[in-house]
Amino acid sequence: MTITTTRCIDGDSTCGRGDTRFEPKPPPRIWQAIESPFRGYQPLPTDGYARSSSNTAIVIDNGASLLRAGWSFDKAPRVSFPTIVARYRDRKINKTVSYVGFNAFADATTRGQIRNAFEPGSSVVGNWDVMEGLLDYTFASLGISGQDSGVGRPIVMTEPVANLGYSRKTMTELLFECYSAPSVAYGIDALFSYKFNKGRSGLIISSSHTATHLIPVLDSKPIMSNVTRLNWGGYQGAEYLLKLIKLKYPNFQGKLTDYQAEEMAREHCYISQDFDREMNTFLDWSGLEERDHIVQYPFTEQVIVEKSEEELARIAERKREGGRRLQEQAAKMRLEKLIRKEQTLDYYKDLQQRLGNQTKKEIKRLLDDEEFRDEAQLEKTIQELEKSIRKARNKDVGGPDNPEEELEPTFPLLEVPDESLDEAGIKEKRHQRLMKSGYEARVRAKVEKELEKARVADEERIDNERRENDLSNWLEERRAARQTLLQRIKERDRLKADLGNRKSLASQMRMKTLANLASDQPGKKRRRGGDDDNFGANDDDWGIYRTVAIGDQSDDEEEEDLGAGLKNVEAQLLKYDPSFNENNTLEAQNDWTQSLVHAFLRGPRPFDPESQQEAYQIHLNVERIRVPEVVFQPSIAGLDQAGIVDIAADITNHGLAKPADRERVLKNIFLTGGNTVFKGFEERLKTELRGVLPMEIPIDVQKASNPVLDAWRGAAQWAAGDESKGGFVTRDEYLEKGPEYMKEHSLGNATSF
Repeated sequence: MTITTTRCIDGDSTCGRGDTRFEPKPPPRIWQAIESPFRGYQPLPTDGYARSSSNTAIVIDNGASLLRAGWSFDKAPRVSFPTIVARYRDRKINKTVSYVGFNAFADATTRGQIRNAFEPGSSVVGNWDVMEGLLDYTFASLGISGQDSGVGRPIVMTEPVANLGYSRKTMTELLFECYSAPSVAYGIDALFSYKFNKGRSGLIISSSHTATHLIPVLDSKPIMSNVTRLNWGGYQGAEYLLKLIKLKYPNFQGKLTDYQAEEMAREHCYISQDFDREMNTFLDWSGLEERDHIVQYPFTEQVIVEKSEEELARIAERKREGGRRLQEQAAKMRLEKLIRKEQTLDYYKDLQQRLGNQTKKEIKRLLDDEEFRDEAQLEKTIQELEKSIRKARNKDVGGPDNPEEELEPTFPLLEVPDESLDEAGIKEKRHQRLMKSGYEARVRAKVEKELEKARVADEERIDNERRENDLSNWLEERRAARQTLLQRIKERDRLKADLGNRKSLASQMRMKTLANLASDQPGKKRRRGGDDDNFGANDDDWGIYRTVAIGDQSDDEEEEDLGAGLKNVEAQLLKYDPSFNENNTLEAQNDWTQSLVHAFLRGPRPFDPESQQEAYQIHLNVERIRVPEVVFQPSIAGLDQAGIVDIAADITNHGLAKPADRERVLKNIFLTGGNTVFKGFEERLKTELRGVLPMEIPIDVQKASNPVLDAWRGAAQWAAGDESKGGFVTRDEYLEKGPEYMKEHSLGNATSF
């Protein structure tokens, strides 16, 4: 389907793009699509276990995207890998093998067996077999051999806000029973990050992989009753981007993966400071080559061997020589054919002269020998040969071809009754009846052609008179006729697209028509001999084949009629309507330099459908600001929730009763989490909050020093300090009080609000 949406409104418009579309553009910058994130062999940092003691904690940031682990004395996590495991039975070695983290992307077999520890789009562990495999790999990577029947070190693990009791209970049982941990403590990742950045009172906006949480904190203590969650994070953003790309390129031949979508979102997306204005002008030609990012997927280009000028000249000369030889051969064949016709003509004329002196019996014998019915057929054959020879001679010498008028034939046997004719006469009478029908049909067609020519000339004369007498109304009729033709072309293209989908209404109506053609009474069986089939008696019956036909074969004549009619109307408007120019024609609107859809799909450069490189390219333009905008406007992604600005305003205006507390919180709005690393996040948030909060309240927005790693760093810092002593659940307490038991602390979840 051809989409003709453009920015042109009238002939005087500059179309919002100026003349920059015709200016030479620099070569496009192309980003290569990332391949499988398999990293190969990586040496494990096993020296930490030797440096640790029984009081050194193992710190695990158990994120839904990546699991990070290290020791409490480390400055950064030692291991970091996706929370996935690929486990399958290897038939060659007859053993079950497991690939954890990035190793799960080793080959196609492992990628097909990938399982995630978390429920899709959430931070809740759903596959505990995979979780156990992740912990096995984590402890092995930290140098813990497990020979002493346990890890032998305290464990600090992050968990989401308001983590489910069942999920924490199962994790506690796993750590104590399977790994014999001496003690375990849990904490919220966002609070660990806030603690690491020395925050005391403020509003934490933690936008991570699966959700966005807003947590107010006063005097280093979170107000858990006012915590609000927005069900949007990096996972949903990547999924949304993937849906937009698939909708944009439904027939894209490359393989789009979730990991590539996440990488494209991180690499190319940013927060717009004025989303509505930028969306309206994003596809303007001015500067579009900078805003349009091209992602190249692997492709195999067809190699075309280019020939030198000498080779091209030799090929052209061979073609010309071959053409000359063919022309000479054709001329020779025409001459030989002409000579044969002249010889045949001389022979038939000689035969015609000899027949004049013969008896009827001898005449019949001579005509039968030459396969002629009578002398009239011989005369007709001689006339046709003379006409063919004359035409061939005129063509060879370049003379004019003057067709002779067709003589009115006679059909004498049609007046003779059949009783007066023998068998041969009756046969000849039938032949003359067919000849007469053909002649009368040609005469009628000629008359109809002359009448149609006269009718068109008369309509043209009347149309010219109406144009000269009332130009304004005539132009309105021409414009209305053009709109009607455009609508018909649009409907035709839509019908073609619908016929390709068997579930569409047009396709279903076609199948219903085909079924009804089988019987005049659908649903009832026909009885032999009891059916009156008069299909075709009416000329309109044959129009059904246009209705049920599919593809271009059925619409060739209609396309020519619509196209020719539209060009005729547009030519008249170009000649007589001063407000209608070349830019308003359908042909100009289909030009890629004026197509908004082309700028959306292919950027500011022409598209070559024969190029495999361009066929495997994805152009990211409006998606760069549309995907991260969801945290501010969730409705654009179909999410029935308020944005973070409205949530923050609600928390501060209604959740904090004291004006002093409200002011303390707004003075330190803290951003953390991987989904806050988009460029312009802090500036946009501050601008939006300034518009919904009182002017006298100061607002300060700051981002974590490392929004991705500060959660682990804060957990390690907390585990190494004295304040963590009261947050651990020991093994004895676990055995005495059960796995549901937990200890509250300032950086963890609470049992009640």
